[in-house]
Amino acid sequence: MKSPVSICVVMTCFNRRAQTLACLETLAVNRQALQAQGIALGAVLVDDGSTDGTAEAVEGAHPWIQVIRAPGDLYWCRGMHLAQQQPRAREADFQLWLNDDVLLKPGALQALLSCEAQLRAADSGQAALIIVGATQDALTGRRSYGGERQSTGWAKTRFIGLEPGEQPLRCDSMNGNIVLVNKAAAERVGDLDPVFEHAMGDTDYALRARRLGVPVWLAPGFLGTCSDNPAQGGYRDERLPWRRRWQLMMQRKGLPWRSWLHFTRRHMGWSWPLYFAWPYARLCLQLFRRRRHG
Repeated sequence: MKSPVSICVVMTCFNRRAQTLACLETLAVNRQALQAQGIALGAVLVDDGSTDGTAEAVEGAHPWIQVIRAPGDLYWCRGMHLAQQQPRAREADFQLWLNDDVLLKPGALQALLSCEAQLRAADSGQAALIIVGATQDALTGRRSYGGERQSTGWAKTRFIGLEPGEQPLRCDSMNGNIVLVNKAAAERVGDLDPVFEHAMGDTDYALRARRLGVPVWLAPGFLGTCSDNPAQGGYRDERLPWRRRWQLMMQRKGLPWRSWLHFTRRHMGWSWPLYFAWPYARLCLQLFRRRRHG
C-alpha cells in the first residue's frame, strides 16, 4: 500500500498562549481537510521557556502535536532549527514553517500543496521547491508577510514585499510565517542556520536556496492573517532616546552584530564590510545631527 503524503509543521512559541492556541485551531481545521484527502499532518512545537502554561495548554488541546520544552534562550531561528531536527520533521514529505501569530484560512495548506504540484509538473526537472504563503492584516487587509523582491545596487540588503496575484510569483526572499518546503528542497538546503540569534534566518534560507538552484515561489492569494510588527518602540523609532535605540538595536530582536556579521559576510560579496557597518554608522550619524542641530 502506498504511504500517505506527510506534512510536518514546525513552530516555536513563547508566552502568548491565547495567540498560539488560536493559530493551532486554524491549523487543526486545515488538518482535518487534508486527512479527508489521505494526507497526514503532524507538528513539532518548541516552547521556548513559556511561563504562561502554553506547553500544557497545547498538549491538552492538541495531543497530536509534539511539544518540546526549551530553556528560553532560543528565540525564533534557533527554536525553529530545533523543531526541524526532530525525526518526524526529517522524515516528512513536506515541512511547513508556521508562526504562532498566523491564523490560517480554511484550505490554505491545500492551496500550498496544489501550488507546489503545479510548479513541479510545469518543470519536471525541478524537484526541489519552496512555496511561500502571503498573510494580510486582519483589520486593514494589507499585505503583512510573504514573498519578497531584493533591491538592486547598493540597496541590496533591502527586501520589498510582493503582493500575491492569481498566479505563482518567483521570489528572491521570504518571511518565514507560512512556508512549505518539500523534502527535496529540505535535503538540499538543510535547516535554518542557528548562527542567527532570532531574525534573518528566513532571509538567509531563501538566499542560500536560490544559490543552490532551489526556487522560491509565492503562492496565489492570501492564505492567512497576521499583524505586521510595528516600528514603534523598536530601534528604528526616532522618537526614542538615542541610547535606548542603540540598546534595542543590539538586542536579539533588533540588529545584533553577530547575526548581521554572518548575514553580510555570506550574502553581500566583497563589499560586505560596508554593508555590515552602515546601519550602526547611520544611527551614530543621527545622533551627531541631533546634537548639531539641537
